[in-house]
Amino acid sequence: MIGILIIAHGSFGQNLVECAKHVIGNEPRQVAFLAVNNQDDPNDLLPIAQSLVAELNEGDGVLVLSDMYGATPCNIVSKLLSPGIVEGVAGVNMPMIVRTMTYRHESLMALVDKAVTGGREGVVHFSRESCERYEA
Repeated sequence: MIGILIIAHGSFGQNLVECAKHVIGNEPRQVAFLAVNNQDDPNDLLPIAQSLVAELNEGDGVLVLSDMYGATPCNIVSKLLSPGIVEGVAGVNMPMIVRTMTYRHESLMALVDKAVTGGREGVVHFSRESCERYEA
């Protein structure tokens, strides 16, 4: 199974994991988060992130998700990448994390695709009328 690490600002990663557990209904294995706070030195967080990746990788690789492309968490992720072993995706959201937790048995590159499409397709403009169609 592919490990999942979320590196994000503040408690966002922890909150995503907790919400995903609620949606999925169980305690996922091989999932961790690393909080990046204002006072943190990214150089101090890198060894912690490397250690988490090593713990999460049981042979199938690790997908590392960050909250915003170009921000400090993403810059930390960029130093962890190893093609086919550790892959990164920025812009993590609830649909993305739920989808990645659901499809972790697939290949790492398939999971990258699921993460990106899940995150993108989970962003929807809706109206009251469209929601009422699902109420019954």
